[in-house]
Amino acid sequence: MKAAQITSYGAADVLRVNDVDRPAPAAGDVLVAVEASSVNGHDVVVRSGELKIVSGRRFPIGAGLDFAGTVVETGAGVEGYQTGDRVWGMVHPRRRHVTAAAAEFVVVTPDRIALAPADIPPADAASLVVAGATALIAVRDTVHAAAGERVLVRGAAGGVGTAAVQLAHAAGCHVTALARDRHAEQLTGLGADEVLDYGTTTSDRIGPFDVIVDTVGTELNCYRGRLAKGGRMVTVGLSAGALAAIAASSVHGPRRIRTFSANPDTALLRDLTDHVISGALRPVVHTVHPLADITAAHQAFERGGVLGKHVIAISA
Repeated sequence: MKAAQITSYGAADVLRVNDVDRPAPAAGDVLVAVEASSVNGHDVVVRSGELKIVSGRRFPIGAGLDFAGTVVETGAGVEGYQTGDRVWGMVHPRRRHVTAAAAEFVVVTPDRIALAPADIPPADAASLVVAGATALIAVRDTVHAAAGERVLVRGAAGGVGTAAVQLAHAAGCHVTALARDRHAEQLTGLGADEVLDYGTTTSDRIGPFDVIVDTVGTELNCYRGRLAKGGRMVTVGLSAGALAAIAASSVHGPRRIRTFSANPDTALLRDLTDHVISGALRPVVHTVHPLADITAAHQAFERGGVLGKHVIAISA
């Protein structure tokens, strides 16, 4: 099969699409024919070597975190899935994989997948797995956004940001999206009540907000200062500076900055499916790249400036 692999730590050009042996499911495993994957921040962090404490120094390392596809085989003892089921899911983000989701086939355990929404194409489904799950954990489970609250989504044009705007809107919140001005019309269509241009809007001129969902990971203390009494803030954009701000917020004052590592299980993926079926969450795809162009997809992701996700189409 074809599989995208990281051949050394570095820029996007360390990625290669190699011919490798097709995996076989062991007892308790599910073999999925992957139809689409997407590019996520986690992929770039692994490729850069920032997570080498997890991924190690042995190459190649499999690329890709999330996927949408079809079950082709199940190992002994697997219940609830059968050949032909359309599923979505992700490989474990804190384990090393020789081949991962950006491949024609992937082996996972059943707790890593769920039945995918039936009425959306694989590329759309793949765009929602990591982004949608991360946004759902952030908006619903971490800051508990509630109807009538004022919510700021910072970095609203990205995969997590577009999902967070939709989920906060569905929860009945008043949503302010901070993004490039050229994305205002699309973000309004996703449920934003107000769109502010991040290039001209400074943190001291906005708010206060009951909830801030940050996907950027910079200037966290400045934005924390825009929280109302009892306000909550979560960031999914981690860096050394972000970690310092999170630690400091735990000590100084009640408006703590929260974070988490998204690692959705079947239950969360089922919740995600329900949100898609209800219409509360829909995919936002910027570009679909063939697997052979995964280097270009990573480069485009790192340039930023677009609305929605970069998806990898995979033909098994």
